[in-house]
Amino acid sequence: MIRIWLMPLAFVACGAAVAAKQAADGSVTGAVVLGLAFLALAVVFSPLSFPRHVPAAVAQAAGRPIVYWRPGCQYCLRLRLRLLGRARHASWVNIWRDPDGAAAVRQVAGGNETVPTVILPDGAHVNPDPAWLRTQLAHAPA
Repeated sequence: MIRIWLMPLAFVACGAAVAAKQAADGSVTGAVVLGLAFLALAVVFSPLSFPRHVPAAVAQAAGRPIVYWRPGCQYCLRLRLRLLGRARHASWVNIWRDPDGAAAVRQVAGGNETVPTVILPDGAHVNPDPAWLRTQLAHAPA
């Protein structure tokens, strides 16, 4: 659980240090701007920017598209940000929290835990193009 938050905590710590240095040098405006920028990066790279984790067994039973992801994955983040509101049309399984999800990814990705891996009715797609997936999720029930 703690490794999920390591990167966001690192951004907060670095942001606080940089902001404190700026404030000590007399640039309060610079401190605020840099502090907010690092805080924004922490939020973007945290699990908060993803839909709530659904266990793999529940996601498979729901019959919706499934996106297997993990925190800190830049490709997962890119996919999530490009899907915007359509992300809610899929079940999101964090493979670091769900061993069954990690096993499902290894099964379709040649033994590797390559994410994002998306399961649609037509099969598995490893690291799909976000624009293509948006059109696929547009037809999925919410």
